[in-house]
Amino acid sequence: MLRGMAAKPRVAIVGAGNLGTALGLALKRAGYAIEAVIARSRGASLQRARALAKQVGARASVDLSAVRADVIWFCVPDAGIARAARSLERGVDWKGRVALHSSGVLSSDELAGLRKRGALVASVHPLMTFVRGARPSLAGVPFAIEGDAAAVRAAGRVVRKLGGTAYSIGKQDKAAYHAWGTFASPLLTALLAATEEVAALAGVHRKAAKQRMIPILQQTLANYAAFGAAGAFSGPIVRGDVDTVKRHLRVLRGAPAARKVYTELARAALRYLPVKHGKSLKRLLDRSQD
Repeated sequence: MLRGMAAKPRVAIVGAGNLGTALGLALKRAGYAIEAVIARSRGASLQRARALAKQVGARASVDLSAVRADVIWFCVPDAGIARAARSLERGVDWKGRVALHSSGVLSSDELAGLRKRGALVASVHPLMTFVRGARPSLAGVPFAIEGDAAAVRAAGRVVRKLGGTAYSIGKQDKAAYHAWGTFASPLLTALLAATEEVAALAGVHRKAAKQRMIPILQQTLANYAAFGAAGAFSGPIVRGDVDTVKRHLRVLRGAPAARKVYTELARAALRYLPVKHGKSLKRLLDRSQD
């Protein structure tokens, strides 16, 4: 940690959305003192801040002027990070403090204004999904960190106390890193939504489809974890069953958007995974675009 900073420094969280709430609760469980939860205004944002503050034994505020926390952690949407930092620049002694933000795509330079005022800054992004009503554990979660060396060290220590794993990432790699994370969760969720539409073609309501898919989804993830993508890949494409894929494409005309998703994912399978009769399958997919 920084010279003069406690092993578990006091923390202030800016923003009490899904990420800020999960992080605040995790920090509290790990033994960190949350001094304040900062809101951007006195409306709904302040109400959320008060709710989180009550859970973590902090106070809610709309400014940092009376806050003595060593670590200020910005948990606001990407587009609001620089604006939030600017709004909190004045009236605060930033020298020696650590300022962090948790954008996956933006670098620590979003906090450049605070750096000029003496803060040590870093971006600290957990590769995890945060949605309303869920409070995922951060144990075992990888955190990609970049920024000022001292801030990176301080952030890495906090991550390890949370049970996560910290690793360095270059500023130039953050966009690709975040795209990877988007494939792993948000776009996977979009695929599941398309899957529900296909279930409707088979006469299965969305709610029932979700319930019936859970076992195969869980086993697919278990297979991927154990055997990797190639070992987990099953079904008609890996077998090179051209006739079955042809039947799929025919019935999927009833769900044009899902048909496009199927076609592009099948092309991805031909590119990245071991399949039989790949040339025949490619010709079929090419004809389906006509």
